[in-house]
Amino acid sequence: MTADSVDWTPRVWVGCLACYNAGHLVGEWCDAVDAGEVTSSDIHGTHTRADLHDELWCFDTENIPMRGEMSPSDAAQWGEILSGVEDHLRAALNAWVESGSYTAEGTGDLPSVSEFRDQHLGHWDSFRDYVESLAEDTGLLDGMPETLQAYFDWDRFANDERHSYSVCDATEGGVHIFTA
Repeated sequence: MTADSVDWTPRVWVGCLACYNAGHLVGEWCDAVDAGEVTSSDIHGTHTRADLHDELWCFDTENIPMRGEMSPSDAAQWGEILSGVEDHLRAALNAWVESGSYTAEGTGDLPSVSEFRDQHLGHWDSFRDYVESLAEDTGLLDGMPETLQAYFDWDRFANDERHSYSVCDATEGGVHIFTA
């Protein structure tokens, strides 16, 4: 499975809080970006008293890296942020936020997309693959005789270098790498 074959659209299940508290699950799934526009009438139709069932809440999420419930307006903000990133980068953005090493924007937990773009170094099969490519690009072993290069301990080097990065497992396999 690749990141391109997964639908990364952020979605939420918006439900009626009064019905939920009464033990009834009344709600619907929608794109997170639209959650703030969902009304009690959308959830219930016209067969209920809107004044008793006017408070809505997002009880479940898909493709939003924050766990737990949230308000429809918070869900809409997450939807806006995540929709501002190309589909092929949403898995990386989610991994960055879930790692806890992300940069928040404003007063909440919303990630800074510009910081994400600055810190994201790509998706790699392994961290070792990344450091081998980095070493080649920077000429780390240039000038070292080939007979000595065979003794270079790539695993140890990768282990030491890993502390300078944020490395997140990717749902599609491999790792997402970010500057620390």
